[in-house]
Amino acid sequence: MEIKNYKDLLKQAYKNMPESVFEKERFEIPKAMGHLQGNRTVISNFLKIVDVLGRESAHVMKFLLKELATPGEIRRGEFILGTKISASLFNIKIREYAEEYVLCRDCGKPDTKLITEGDVLFMKCQACGAKHYVKSRI
Repeated sequence: MEIKNYKDLLKQAYKNMPESVFEKERFEIPKAMGHLQGNRTVISNFLKIVDVLGRESAHVMKFLLKELATPGEIRRGEFILGTKISASLFNIKIREYAEEYVLCRDCGKPDTKLITEGDVLFMKCQACGAKHYVKSRI
């Protein structure tokens, strides 16, 4: 029986892994599509964005309303904000949400679930098994 060194074993393990493991950008958040309606901003693809994030729409909405300091609601599948918000600012806040509540801090993958233990919110990664405390700003 031949004893292999660590680097050879590591190379062999990488060869046996599926290609999808090495893809860095399989998680792509859709850009917000919307329009201004008076002094309101209407985001028409909000539910699609929430679906890609894999979170409840109420959680994402609560985060965005707090971060953007504006009232808002979801009506007929559209996210209506009570003030004029630029698409770039909205997209920045969506990205911040993803970094805080979706992407694993260890492996960077979006395969996470939010779990509550007592009064503490954690993000558990389904890909690498990491578990991180989430500073609940909501």
